[in-house]
Amino acid sequence: MRLSTKSRYGLRAMFDITYNCGPEPAQIQDISRRQQISPRYLEQIFQNLKRAGLLKSKRGPQGGYALARRPDEITVLEILNATEQDVLLVDCVGATPKKQRRKTECPFEGNCITQTIWSEANALLDTLFGGMTLQTLTQRAIDMDIPKESDNRII
Repeated sequence: MRLSTKSRYGLRAMFDITYNCGPEPAQIQDISRRQQISPRYLEQIFQNLKRAGLLKSKRGPQGGYALARRPDEITVLEILNATEQDVLLVDCVGATPKKQRRKTECPFEGNCITQTIWSEANALLDTLFGGMTLQTLTQRAIDMDIPKESDNRII
């Protein structure tokens, strides 16, 4: 499995908002600079995150993007699902509640031992990513002594 830049950048940006801005709106150019992600690409990613109910936006000089829920309520899995079409190791075990059809039909359906391995691995990843929140990442960043950057508009 290889996650796309949308999911990797989306997770970094959501963490950045949580860590550097807290409940205050973050401006996209600040996130872009800190995370070295194109502002235009961030805008595209943020549209997916807004649709998923993870981000909200506010216009104006004191505007920007803020979390739609508390950091301890937003999981890594939600962010990945909002930015990826599917978070799967292989397509043949791709039936999800959102999508009842797989990308490809497997000719070995029901007779393939490796399908059981991929299903178990997907379940483990869902458990891992579903158990990690933005608050978890924030605590790890504090433990790693990652410096915070204050928003100059708040001062």
